[in-house]
Amino acid sequence: MKKAYRQKKIREIITARSIERQEDLVGALNELGLQVTQATISRDIKEMQLIKVPAENGGYRYALPVMQHRDEPDQLGTTIHDSLVQLKRSDRLLALAVRPGNGPVVANLIRRLTDRGVFTTIGDDSNVLVVCDTADDAQTLADYLNSLVG
Repeated sequence: MKKAYRQKKIREIITARSIERQEDLVGALNELGLQVTQATISRDIKEMQLIKVPAENGGYRYALPVMQHRDEPDQLGTTIHDSLVQLKRSDRLLALAVRPGNGPVVANLIRRLTDRGVFTTIGDDSNVLVVCDTADDAQTLADYLNSLVG
């Protein structure tokens, strides 16, 4: 099975119904006759930059990123505004707490900011660690990100 076809089916599934966990997505694909593993789905979720949004039942469900058509700085601004919970700085490091499901997207968007002194980023489900080139770069980036929350 080709990745593009599998990811097309993932988009269809998460658009049509509420999928809260990777295991639920694996099950939905298996129901369609597509045999996949949780590890494959995990990679697809990261590559497709799926996010988790509040579900009707009070939990969270997977959704497509809303700003796919926007440029990266604009997408970062919207994503930070909607998902940033807390930002802390220590020397060259920034620690961002974000809403569940947004960590990989935020990490990826920040890493792509070539003019902000970002050395690298690491993002999990709800946390992002940003390593900047200098402490001044970290402060500048922190100020910029805080301004996006507005």
